[in-house]
Amino acid sequence: MKLKFCGAARSVTGSAHLLTLNNGFTILLDCGLYQGSDDDLEDFNESFLFDPKKVDCVVLSHAHIDHSGRLPKLVKDGFEGQIYSTHATRDLSAIMLLDSAHIQERDAYYENKRRKSGPKIKALYNIGDVQQTMESFISVGYNKWLKINEECDVLFRDAGHILGSANVTLRIKKDNYHDIYFGFTGDIGRPDRPILRDPKHMPDCDYVICESTYGGQSHNARPKDEENLLDIIKHTCIDKKGKLIIPAFSIGRTQEIVHMLDQLENSGKLPRIPVFIDSPLAIDATEIFRAHPDCFDKETLAYMQTDPNPFGFSNMRYVRDVEGSKKLNFYEEPCVIISASGMMQAGRVKHHIYHTIQKEKNTLLVVGYCSPSTLGGILKNKPEKVKIFGEQLEVKFEIVEMHSFSAHGDQQEMIDFLSNQNRKKLKKIFLTHGEIDRQEIFKTALLEHDFREVMIPELGETFKF
Repeated sequence: MKLKFCGAARSVTGSAHLLTLNNGFTILLDCGLYQGSDDDLEDFNESFLFDPKKVDCVVLSHAHIDHSGRLPKLVKDGFEGQIYSTHATRDLSAIMLLDSAHIQERDAYYENKRRKSGPKIKALYNIGDVQQTMESFISVGYNKWLKINEECDVLFRDAGHILGSANVTLRIKKDNYHDIYFGFTGDIGRPDRPILRDPKHMPDCDYVICESTYGGQSHNARPKDEENLLDIIKHTCIDKKGKLIIPAFSIGRTQEIVHMLDQLENSGKLPRIPVFIDSPLAIDATEIFRAHPDCFDKETLAYMQTDPNPFGFSNMRYVRDVEGSKKLNFYEEPCVIISASGMMQAGRVKHHIYHTIQKEKNTLLVVGYCSPSTLGGILKNKPEKVKIFGEQLEVKFEIVEMHSFSAHGDQQEMIDFLSNQNRKKLKKIFLTHGEIDRQEIFKTALLEHDFREVMIPELGETFKF
């Protein structure tokens, strides 16, 4: 058996790990899109470190694009196998991948329009490729073993990260009397967060691929979230009479913030200012959230007994059309605008930042991880100037961060998630989905908690068992 790291190795995006069983059967764990502008990964999305035609199946941990976004490219390049996921992940993937295809085609169109010579840029994939991809999905509920070939079964358990997210356990037949358990954490969620259930431990494993996004870091506790968010809204919209721009991933982060605002509204604490959700994808995702109360925690289900719509209130407006989004750029009244993408690299939020960045009365609230090479990662360092749409702009708006909104567990929460693992059985942990400095810190912490061997693989590196 061998394992090859084909993405998210010493990087936070582009998750893809290829496991080859002794009989030659190949399982691709995730097939994510690289999001960022690192020169070393400029061509990552264009090709694979394996032959797509020879991959037998994909096991998908969740629908975020950095985990699912190259699936249509995989199919386009010859993959003909099945894609296994939870039910909610399949539903979310359908809208996420269609949106991604639209972005690919739009970006190619505008880039070709800008170029005056040279070869034409082609989209990674189109809507037809997405439709073909969705036909390959086989979905299953949590906590049910599913046979994917004669020697391997897969188990999804709730990861508590986004709707439908799962950690993955593969039960691989070694001989007539022994099995090998191979674990993949996917993205580890956080306990005691709103809406979703807490992460559920994997069974005892022999080998584990573990995310490491927030190695060495601690998040704020949940009780301060509402109070902090309310203070930022009042400071920006009441005291400064400005706009509060919140870049948020369309799936997970947006619904969590909207639910929190809904609770503030019901308690009478939220000021009477307009709140705009400017993201067609977030609107579609919210409808899927409403269709999957089976993924909600007990608190959210109880809340819905008094408020059947936990994702909206009278002063909140969902903006789907482009013209409505453009009008927000010239809206002069104080307001809150929640828009994608979370890393600010593309999407409608980039236009909102462009139109608000040079006014001190406005505020940018960063509520999640941003890869260092993205616009969000650059703005988090509070530069004096930044280039957006080819223009150098002065950074005058206030920049505030709230790490507590992160859907990724911090270092202690990741260690707690792994705490049930039998140290005598677990032979190796492979750290992925993190920057190398965070991974080194996390590795040291894991060794201090009696885990035996912790590896930090490089992109393309292969391990044999």
